[in-house]
Amino acid sequence: MSYCMYLRKSRADEQADISNRFDTLQRHEDILFELSRKLDLKIEKIFREIVSGDSIEARPVMQELLFQVEKKLWDGVFVIEVERLARGDTVDQGVVARTFKYSKTKIITPIKIYDPCDEFDEEYFEFGLFMSRREYKVINRRLQRGRLSSVREGKYTGSIAPYGYRKIKLKGEKGFTLEIDEDKAAVVKLIFNLFLNGTEILEKYEPLGISKISRYLNSNNIPSPSGKKWSPSSVYGILTNPVYCGQIRWNYRPALKSVVMGKMRTERPRNSPEKYMLTSGLHEKIIDKDVFIKTQEKISACHRPPVNRSKTIKNPLAGLVICEKCGAKMVRKPACTGDYLVCPKNCGNVSCLLSLAEEKILNAVDFWAKGYEVRLNKSPKNTPVQEESLRCLSVLNLENNLKKLQNQLEKVYSLFEQGIYSKEVFDMRKNKLTTEISEIKKLLSDFENQNSPQKDDTELVFEPIKITEIYQKTTDPKIKNDILKELLFKVEYKKEKSARWHCSPDAFEITVYPKLPKR
Repeated sequence: MSYCMYLRKSRADEQADISNRFDTLQRHEDILFELSRKLDLKIEKIFREIVSGDSIEARPVMQELLFQVEKKLWDGVFVIEVERLARGDTVDQGVVARTFKYSKTKIITPIKIYDPCDEFDEEYFEFGLFMSRREYKVINRRLQRGRLSSVREGKYTGSIAPYGYRKIKLKGEKGFTLEIDEDKAAVVKLIFNLFLNGTEILEKYEPLGISKISRYLNSNNIPSPSGKKWSPSSVYGILTNPVYCGQIRWNYRPALKSVVMGKMRTERPRNSPEKYMLTSGLHEKIIDKDVFIKTQEKISACHRPPVNRSKTIKNPLAGLVICEKCGAKMVRKPACTGDYLVCPKNCGNVSCLLSLAEEKILNAVDFWAKGYEVRLNKSPKNTPVQEESLRCLSVLNLENNLKKLQNQLEKVYSLFEQGIYSKEVFDMRKNKLTTEISEIKKLLSDFENQNSPQKDDTELVFEPIKITEIYQKTTDPKIKNDILKELLFKVEYKKEKSARWHCSPDAFEITVYPKLPKR
């Protein structure tokens, strides 16, 4: 007979024992060990859950326990009360009840031993889970009301203090507030000053943009809130946070839950000013309110809204070009002198004109795929050349994959004839390759049926054309991007020196990873 123990804190335990999160678990552990000695049962393993989640998905130790219970590794589980197992929604409660029932695993508590095979115990167990869910709802409502009241009183309710502050307990009352961290507060003041006034290191006192501020901080080895390099998003977060002018912001990024493909997903979108609450905080401000207001006005004036999902992309190299230094995907950055290809991580990889990078990549593709031609249908029905070209490129890839699989199948037969493969391995490899070959042949057949000539009095005419000529025939960046993604796995980019003073604009290196074999 094998038994284990499951320990988890409730929300009430966390509030009562906030100074040391392990004291409550230790107390429960002692109680359950004493119970096991009375019952003369040996506990072989302890599952400690140090997080309090409202679902099984948020509790990894509970997931491990359920997996082992499902495999019938335990005859019973010691727990301080059944409510510790699940008080999520009815789906989670059903998962727990069903797992223990079908594995015939007992639940042992100081009050009662639950046998899931017993009808009355099963009913009592399910009722206990139902009541625990109701209790959780009540506690959660109280917590939310308490947090909202704390915000209205100017207290800080966040789990982590903003950069430039320390979170401290209020003396003589419940709740927390913020205390200025002088060293980090100086950095916050510097960021606002650079954004509005610039720096005396430059010849002119021109204000710096958000990206230049992040580079300036990194060049001076100033640590970011995460301890890593500064990024434009972290600088933007500081410039737009009203906590620095003595305010508390509530409901700015609420957690919105949704079910996607059967799994719970939590998103935290930014709310508009009309939907979140601003109150006067108890903490001391780092930035004057006038300075903060000027900063917001400047950000609003130069803000460029993101591209809507319904619109097409403008970067033909989107998702293809990788920074060789840090591995991040290079992005398009519009400017007065043209679009630039830049690394968003500020790793030191110098940017270049997007058109130059596109030209170099196209030259590399032209050199590699010199022996490839496609035959476009010049029908009088005016089929768009973009759709026709993409179909031809897809067929080209399928034909190359088909040749590879056929060569692999021949090698499998050869290895079997030489006695290297056993009959079982041969059958397994042959069946797998045969299935893949059949799938590709079916896809090729579908493409052939799509391109089959319709009954028409007009004769269809075909002409051979190079792959790069197909690319140049369209001006749509999305179509260009689709063509390149059919031809290339990725492109690595590297540039060491700026072209302004040191080298020519096209003095950068690219490494192309093509999908097509060289002819």
